[in-house]
Amino acid sequence: MVAFNRTLQTMIEKGQGTAARTLDRLPAFAQKSLVKILRYPHEYPELDPLIQCMMATQLRQGNSGFIGADVVRARKNFDLQMQSIKTKPTAVKRVEDLRLPLHSGTIFARHYHPAPSKKLPMVVFYHGGGFVVGSLDSHDEVCRLLAVHAKVQVMSIDYPLAPETSPIKLIQSCEDALAWVYQNRKQLKILKNRISVAGDSAGGNISAVVAQRSVNKVHAPQAQLLLYPALDFKSRHPSFHAYKEGLVLTGTDVDFVTQYYADTHQVELDDPIISPTYGQHDKSPPAFVITAGHDVLHDEGEIYAYKLRHRGVKVHYQEYTDQAHGFVNLTPISSRAKKYVIEISKNYRKFWDKHA
Repeated sequence: MVAFNRTLQTMIEKGQGTAARTLDRLPAFAQKSLVKILRYPHEYPELDPLIQCMMATQLRQGNSGFIGADVVRARKNFDLQMQSIKTKPTAVKRVEDLRLPLHSGTIFARHYHPAPSKKLPMVVFYHGGGFVVGSLDSHDEVCRLLAVHAKVQVMSIDYPLAPETSPIKLIQSCEDALAWVYQNRKQLKILKNRISVAGDSAGGNISAVVAQRSVNKVHAPQAQLLLYPALDFKSRHPSFHAYKEGLVLTGTDVDFVTQYYADTHQVELDDPIISPTYGQHDKSPPAFVITAGHDVLHDEGEIYAYKLRHRGVKVHYQEYTDQAHGFVNLTPISSRAKKYVIEISKNYRKFWDKHA
């Protein structure tokens, strides 16, 4: 067993997705044994041991967090990480890359349709990555799973990134993309009055902001799926201090994101365009809010769900206690993460149908 653990440790440290998938198939006691060998320095006993192994490996390689002082390097490293765990993608009947000619400028998008001959609801998806990294490719598998298991179309938006783009321009581009989808609802075979927004982390932030800004507009979404969203740049809640080290999203990452997205463009930290928790919630669409138990952003999501519910908004809130920020991107190597994403997709569709 010790020899096997050593071999697996070597493979993982080389960043091989096959090694991570092998580790994922091991019983929990074997995973925990490897965590000890890798000397993971943080006490998170409830955290999925697979994630503990991956984080321990990163730390041994001298890596911490995913956003640093060099934006170009951060983007390259993030793309390489996602490529390293890639496996055969979930099959979707139609996947098509598009160019959206928006008022704010042309951007790319990727359209997923699991049943091209049918009219289905549409989810407009904004990827995570701290507003700084991420792409259509980094979140391709998440969108595929959502399309297949929620039985919806997905339009993934390749919005312009910070720090090159200001929050006002970034959000305008994302709202314009939503408006474009609404304007092309017949050609896209979208079920009547069935367009929602969704996103993880920064994408959850964008979804919440777009939902607030589009209230009373014809293209306003009918629901929102917020996956461990960033919602409050101003406050530092207990979860920030509890989980700011040794995980996917670190306290230092949050500081860099604040610098690139807010400070660089002289936006106040409690401005609703970056911190929707301070916005108007009264007419927000029904919200399906997911948090990860081991996440600096956990409390922001929980507080936002409470605020929405307090203002009369229909809310489903769920915490995945054993997961860390970014778990929806781990589905190629984690059967547990994949199970959770499939569960979220199915339950989101039930929630949306109930409140349509």
